[in-house]
Amino acid sequence: MEQEQAGTETLVEAALQVLNTPDPYEKARLGDSVATRWLQGRIARPYDPSVDLPVPDRPARLTNVKLVSPSLMPKLGKAGSLQSRQAIVHSLAHTESWAIDLSWDIIARFGKQESMPREFFTDFVKVAQDEGRHFTLLLARLQELGSFYGALPAHDGLWDSATATYGDLLARLAIEHCVHEARGLDVLPTTISRFRNGGDDKTADLLESVVYPEEITHCAAGVKWFKFLCSRSIGRKDAGSRESEAGGPGDTTEECEEEEEVIKRFHAIVRAFFRGPLKPPFNEEARKAAGFGPQWYEPLAFKEPS
Repeated sequence: MEQEQAGTETLVEAALQVLNTPDPYEKARLGDSVATRWLQGRIARPYDPSVDLPVPDRPARLTNVKLVSPSLMPKLGKAGSLQSRQAIVHSLAHTESWAIDLSWDIIARFGKQESMPREFFTDFVKVAQDEGRHFTLLLARLQELGSFYGALPAHDGLWDSATATYGDLLARLAIEHCVHEARGLDVLPTTISRFRNGGDDKTADLLESVVYPEEITHCAAGVKWFKFLCSRSIGRKDAGSRESEAGGPGDTTEECEEEEEVIKRFHAIVRAFFRGPLKPPFNEEARKAAGFGPQWYEPLAFKEPS
């Protein structure tokens, strides 16, 4: 089947197949196959310019996970007990299951609409493949801990943000990748330490060696393409190609001014689409590795009353 589709199927068509697959394990498996074919050149075109394909408002999902409001989620604990470790891994697996859909959705929903370059599709194909691997590994670890996906309630906060940003790629990149995923970078080191302190080195190693470093690259993809879109809108021919922070070595006055404009747009979008302030403390090292410094997020942070 895959050989028959090679050269005719577009990446957006394949992305929609993933989004319309209900089972998250199968989503991950199919997504990995699509990613491999794209990266090997067996899917040649990102989309057909003459065809508009509908993207589902909500990806297909199984109903085996009870969904509750984020405010009604039970406390996860600090990984000191088996029950707590199961709850944390379940929560992480659920987040990764939505991250699979978010990655394919951004490809299907915005790639053609915004006339994005091929590199955009490749970056988010890689993100999608990583998220699928994370889900599969966390699912296996959850089963080793004596539980299963669906054993506990979960919330859909990530998809709520996706719904709010359906019509705006800049907002999608800002909220999902530069706020939510960056928040993951903030909390993962503490989560890893809690598993180690609780005697669960296997889960800690999985998070530290696989999930954490790859999540930095996912946040970096969001920052990169947010900067690209901002730069393109103000007429920069080399949009998205620079990696240095404003004020760094080799920056010109023009580049510093552009960086300031990009950050202003980021602040405006986050205030419009994200409820409440960002929550410190921030993982400055990981955020810097992802391509954005404190001037991006500290002005949006919750301030303790003096």
